[in-house]
Amino acid sequence: MIPFFVQIKCQLGKSYDVANRLADAEIASEIYSTAGEFDLLVKFYVDDGTDVGHFVNEKVQTIPGIQDTRTIITFKAF
Repeated sequence: MIPFFVQIKCQLGKSYDVANRLADAEIASEIYSTAGEFDLLVKFYVDDGTDVGHFVNEKVQTIPGIQDTRTIITFKAF
């Protein structure tokens, strides 16, 4: 499994809607609300060989209420 994180900036007033849609879609491992430039920090796992870019483009960015995303690829957990 490949872990990665996506920071999500939501349209005003849509953070909880977006978080609930992510939870309902059962594609995220963990979902956190955050302060600062982005509203949510979401941890995902995909199978080896899955294209992370396509996953984010097709499964995450299509959720209504998302304005912007930043994907963080990780290398090693300690």
